Amino acid sequence: MSPPPNPDFSAVHAALARQVDQELLAGVSSAVLRGRDLLDQHCVGWADKEQRIPLRPDHIFRAFSNTKLVTTCATLLLLEAGRFELDEPIDGFIPQLAHRQVLRPGATRLDDTEPARSPITIRQLLSHSSGLSYGLLDPGTMVFKAYIERRMLDPTATLAEMMDRLADLPLLFHPGTGWEYSVATDVLSRLVEVASGQPFDVFIRQRIFEPLGMHDTGFVVPESERSRLTAYYAGADIMDPLKPGLKRVDHLPWPQAYLRPVPRLSGGGGLVTTLPDMLALLRSLLPGGPTLLRPHTLEMMMSNQLAPGLRIGFPGMPRHEGKGFGLGGSVTLAAGPGEPAGCVGEFQWGGMAGTHWWISPRANLAGILMTQRFMGFWHPFSLEFKRAAYEAAGA
Repeated sequence: MSPPPNPDFSAVHAALARQVDQELLAGVSSAVLRGRDLLDQHCVGWADKEQRIPLRPDHIFRAFSNTKLVTTCATLLLLEAGRFELDEPIDGFIPQLAHRQVLRPGATRLDDTEPARSPITIRQLLSHSSGLSYGLLDPGTMVFKAYIERRMLDPTATLAEMMDRLADLPLLFHPGTGWEYSVATDVLSRLVEVASGQPFDVFIRQRIFEPLGMHDTGFVVPESERSRLTAYYAGADIMDPLKPGLKRVDHLPWPQAYLRPVPRLSGGGGLVTTLPDMLALLRSLLPGGPTLLRPHTLEMMMSNQLAPGLRIGFPGMPRHEGKGFGLGGSVTLAAGPGEPAGCVGEFQWGGMAGTHWWISPRANLAGILMTQRFMGFWHPFSLEFKRAAYEAAGA
């Protein structure tokens, strides 16, 4: 079936407006591309609910893990430059990660370990199959406590200091044998520094942001632009994502976050960005014009890199049977409950505050969704948006 020449996105807009009306989101921006052509761009609701400031396309969002797409691109630019190979051990660049120990099954102590059967590779860092953890999503566990005690996500520590803190922490599993969302992308941002000889922020500004015209993306919102930073909200009940009600949490993840420079240039979650800047980044990864990365690199990036039988999954939740992982984002191997059938082959990820992106090579579609709701990653609103967008585009 041919896609409609003039797709009607009114159902998409209505779905997003309903999220605002039901006080699940304060405001939300979205865009859908067919190839590099903009099919739809829309804003609804508020950038600041209390001040009644309508959301505009130029408002600035906390990207959180949308940052990982930038870090992945930076890593792959250096791969293309011949600075390293994907299956090269990371310890040649970051010696603190050499000679890893792995927790034994059922371990109750951090020192109940065995030597890793193989070193961590750059491919495994890009696909979150290295055995590292996060200290973010599994409170109460032994490894979570260890990451918190080491202050692994401390904004006052540089990337180099972060590597020192990782040095003797055990892995959850032997590299390549499991999947765990982790600080791996921050390790990659340190790799970019070591392999390029430049601070991470300088490299991504010169090699990605400036060439693509991403003028509003960075680690700090300039004082002159602070009025454009959207307010940050949490839902009424973190365990019930569909319970109406929002409360303001601008102090998260720490007071004055993104308003003043900090030593940690987090490639895992430190950027702020805008809808137009994210559109520019996604366009650079799509055919139809000059691309940021070579076609072969992009094909590899959007292909499942996990070992046979491995799937992604988060602590305390069933694993996503239809989701593998590429280089920097998940890959849909089979449509899950509520997903459009056309999403098979889709490459996607997002951030904890509700920023999402997806690229579907088969359907020739890409989408971006930007909001600011704490724990908004893969929230039901993002799935509803995707279903409606695919339907409107005839995919």
